[in-house]
Amino acid sequence: MNALFPLFAVLIWSLNAVVSKASASAIDPAAISFYRWLLALVTLTPFVLPGLLRNLQAVKQYWWKLLILGLLGMVLYQSLAYYAAHSVSALFMGILNSLIPLLTVLIGLVVLRIVPTVGVALGSIISLGGLLWLVSAGDPSQLLQHGIGKGELMMFAASASYALYGVLTKRWAIPLPNWQSLYVQIIFGVLLLLPNFLLASDVSLNAHNIPLVLFAGIPASIIAPFLWIQGVIRLGANKASIFMNLSPIFTAVIAVLFLHEQLHSYHLIGGGITLAGVILAQRLRKPLYSRKPPAAQKDLG
Repeated sequence: MNALFPLFAVLIWSLNAVVSKASASAIDPAAISFYRWLLALVTLTPFVLPGLLRNLQAVKQYWWKLLILGLLGMVLYQSLAYYAAHSVSALFMGILNSLIPLLTVLIGLVVLRIVPTVGVALGSIISLGGLLWLVSAGDPSQLLQHGIGKGELMMFAASASYALYGVLTKRWAIPLPNWQSLYVQIIFGVLLLLPNFLLASDVSLNAHNIPLVLFAGIPASIIAPFLWIQGVIRLGANKASIFMNLSPIFTAVIAVLFLHEQLHSYHLIGGGITLAGVILAQRLRKPLYSRKPPAAQKDLG
């Protein structure tokens, strides 16, 4: 039963990738980004604000770190995905999201000064090969002629932003309960998203896009994080992270069924190779090298 918590969290996030794609034709990216986090903020306020008021000293001390986390996790990650959805498929978005665990490890090597493992080294190379196959639609030579598209770059930047978010969350270890920390990050996220929202040409809500905003604001922003946190508590971070590998599979099935996207061979090959690299990085934990300094040479004189 404990496995159901991370399983349903990943399922909701996979559905959200499809919602992000569906929103491309229904609402301005600036509008859904703002409405999503505003709705999450309003929903969480009665449950989180009373406790947060008792921890205002910690908020005052760590506000700039919470601001950066809000920028990475609430603004850049999802906003870039909404803009990328105008030119890339939900299938591609799901596969790129599956790279987040590997990108988290790679960024952690620098920020947290973690010794790389053999799995990370090999997995990075393998995943890069799969990603190139995917982006080029099975013809890597096309990348030399046309380069990588703007949507693909934005989606990669979105995944990298969330990976950095995870690394900084671990490094800073802000002394606030999880939900209070998330709540303050959402406040900063809403404030940072407001200027772009005010500049958008059309931020109207209608019967077609309201369900998308509701799903993004409640299940994807509140319910899924709750389920994921419970899964980590019950299973541990390492076991829970394995369920993230199901994300591209869930996203592919949902995108084909509901968006009628075409599943091509390069999706299967590129996505499969990319996912294999991520799994290898998770499973093969032998250190690539030892940090112990070499033994001092004896004085021969």
